[in-house]
Amino acid sequence: MPSSFMPNPSESDASTLAIIDGQKLNLATLEDVVEHARARGVAGRGFSLFTLNLDHLVKRRSNPAFRAAYASATYVTADGAPVVALARRQGAELDRTTGADLVNPLCAMAAQEGLSLYFFGSSNEQLAGAAKVLLQKFPNLKIAGWEAPPVGFDPLSPAAFAAADRITASGARFCLVALGAPKQEFFVDAVSARHPSIGFFCIGAALDFIAGGQARAPRWMQHIHLEWAWRLASNPRRLAPRYARCALLLADLVWHSPRGRSGAC
Repeated sequence: MPSSFMPNPSESDASTLAIIDGQKLNLATLEDVVEHARARGVAGRGFSLFTLNLDHLVKRRSNPAFRAAYASATYVTADGAPVVALARRQGAELDRTTGADLVNPLCAMAAQEGLSLYFFGSSNEQLAGAAKVLLQKFPNLKIAGWEAPPVGFDPLSPAAFAAADRITASGARFCLVALGAPKQEFFVDAVSARHPSIGFFCIGAALDFIAGGQARAPRWMQHIHLEWAWRLASNPRRLAPRYARCALLLADLVWHSPRGRSGAC
C-alpha cells in the first residue's frame, strides 16, 4: 500500500487512562506497549511513543512546541513514580513504563516476529556496543542499522529529514531514538507522519545503559523509586536545578489534582 494511503501514525488505538497537566496517558504497562507495537509492526502501521516524566511536564509548560509534539504522540506512558501516582489519583491502573525498561521486551518481540530495528542517537560507539549486547541476548534480532547524528544536531533540519529517509530505506520497522528530551520528541514528531510505516520510540539513555556507557541505578533503588537520587548524586550541578523545578511542579499538580477525578490537572 502506498504510504500516502496509510493511516496517520498519530492516530491512537488506545483509550485515555489519565490526563496529567493536560497530557493524556494511554498505555498502562510494558506489556501493553509491546503488544501495541507488535500489532502495528506486523501490519506495517507506524506510531510514536513518548514516556512522560516530571521533567517533560516542566518542559511542556514552558515550551509550546514541546507541548504540541507530545499532543501528537500516538502513545504516551508514565515514566517515573510521581507521574504514576498522579495518574492513580484519577483512578487509573498503570505502572511505571520507561524507555530503559522497554528495550529488552521490545527486542524479544521483534526477534520473534522478524521485525527489524534501527538505532538513532547517542554515539556510534555506544550504538555498536548496545547492538552487540542485544544480538547476544536475542540471536534472531534483526538490526537494520544505526546512526549517531553529529554534535549540534537539529531535529527539525533537512539533515534530520534525510536521516529519517535513511531509516525507512533500511527496511526497519521500529526506530529507537536516543537523543534525549526535547530533541528526540521534536525529531519523532517531525518525521513520523512522513514515514508512516515506522514505529518510533523515544528512549533517552537506554542504549547507553545497555552498552555500559552510563550506569543505571541499582535495581533495589529502582524498586523503591529512588532512581532520581542516584542520578542526582552522579551529576548534582546539572540535575539539581532541574529536580528543583520538577519538585515545584509536582507540588502544584498534587495540590490541584483531587483524588478520583479525571481530566486536566
